[in-house]
Amino acid sequence: MSAPLRIFLLAGEPSGDQLGAHIMAAIRRRAAQNGQTVEFSGLGGEAMAEQGLHSLFPISDLAIFGIVEVIPHAPRIFRRVRETVAAIRAFQPDVVLSIDVPAFAFRVLKQLPGDGVPLVHCVAPTVWAWRPRRAKMIAGFLDHLLALLPFEPPYFERVGLPTTFIGHPIVEAGLDRIDGASFRARHGIAPDDDLLCVLPGSRRSEVARLLPIFGETVRRLALRMPKLRLVVPTVAHVADSVRAATAAWPVPAIVVTGNEDKFAAFKASKAALAASGTVVLELAVAGCPTVMAYQVSGLTAWIVRRMVKVQYASLPNLILDQGLIPEFLQERCNPAELSDAVGRLLLDETARRAQIDGGAEVARRLGMGGPPPSEIAAGVVLDHAARHQSRVIGERA
Repeated sequence: MSAPLRIFLLAGEPSGDQLGAHIMAAIRRRAAQNGQTVEFSGLGGEAMAEQGLHSLFPISDLAIFGIVEVIPHAPRIFRRVRETVAAIRAFQPDVVLSIDVPAFAFRVLKQLPGDGVPLVHCVAPTVWAWRPRRAKMIAGFLDHLLALLPFEPPYFERVGLPTTFIGHPIVEAGLDRIDGASFRARHGIAPDDDLLCVLPGSRRSEVARLLPIFGETVRRLALRMPKLRLVVPTVAHVADSVRAATAAWPVPAIVVTGNEDKFAAFKASKAALAASGTVVLELAVAGCPTVMAYQVSGLTAWIVRRMVKVQYASLPNLILDQGLIPEFLQERCNPAELSDAVGRLLLDETARRAQIDGGAEVARRLGMGGPPPSEIAAGVVLDHAARHQSRVIGERA
């Protein structure tokens, strides 16, 4: 048996952690089929820990969003960059796979090209939305890019960066096997109750900003919807804050953690109110009609509005190039407008059906029914790792 392939992974958010865990499992399966073993090291969260990864530090250290909001945390982030670079060099991997968090990951990867280790990044930067020159910049240090969205590869291939469309991980989440009715029964929610799924985000900063707005939105909805029920899926590192805040809401909230309960909540709910992010795409594929809302600081919003080049903020709308998901950003992220939009989805079956049908088309375009994204990604990563290992062995011979 050949020497173990050494793979260093770097993920910094819950969505990247989930994707990283799927890719780790797929790498192990593929390697075993070829009579190889694999050693992992790196940075990840709970899901990657279940696959055997001992994270260098908690990924919550990187859970900061916003151009202005990140400034007070810069010293800690730069320290973590140095620690990660040192860990990679000590591990001597055959390939480095970073997943999302480009503000952190690229600071790490840009220090490594001279080491001769293949650098693969998963989740393409949004050059189609803003800062298009980043495509050429990252082509200068990356060896391969794994894209989740079907329209992304040409932006990077035209500047010489090999790019593979793998599809979005939501298509292999098993949503078609999840039963919303059993979730309702388990939590005492009647079939005719108006179950609303509320998702205030996974970062502490966005949860703190959005929960008061969402709470007032719920209060307004409760005044006219006596059968309103709430479920709030969240992640472990903000769960206590979410439970404390929702305890004061006029409708008791069922707070759940973990992907299984999150997806079951999506299937059980009539509608959702969600922070901007990957979760809006997950809701669309799950067939849960959604209102998207988001706020950042006024200065961050002012900067972003002058840089962003696309019409929509949510991925389902970008994929379909139409306003399938109602978007309420900044000053429009207010209880009056949100309660009207959410109320319409809870009460208007035509509006609900339009979103459900649109979500099915989004799923198709993301690769639903094809090879799992993690398997495609694992193939690319293992190819790079095997070539690097062979080259190193040849140089030592």
